[in-house]
Amino acid sequence: MRERILTREIIADPKSKYGDARASTRHFIIQRATGASNIAFVGLLVFVVVRLAGQDRAAMAAMIGNGWVGIPLAILLAIVTVHMRNGMRDILEDYFAGRTYRFYMMVNTMFCILIALVGVAAIIKLVFWG
Repeated sequence: MRERILTREIIADPKSKYGDARASTRHFIIQRATGASNIAFVGLLVFVVVRLAGQDRAAMAAMIGNGWVGIPLAILLAIVTVHMRNGMRDILEDYFAGRTYRFYMMVNTMFCILIALVGVAAIIKLVFWG
């Protein structure tokens, strides 16, 4: 697919189209929903940080190993990585285009998936297998 070079005339034209409108709307809604859920989870995160201040590893493992704390923490980590991917997408869109943008988005997506999988797996291991 041939890349479209944005000139002043194209940008100034109100009839210009910049990509898929549905994908942009979905991105907007997901970004706001994950941001709102992050705000809702801040209380849990503050509770965990304050509770674990000055504690040793055994206390941390016991706290996160509790299902009432660990499962919401795993959900929070998954939601934060989705929010992180979308935020980085906005930044990458501003600075890159074409193949370079697609490459950096692929790296960004793989990084976010890796962080989510490793973090959630570690929390789930603590919850179910101590």
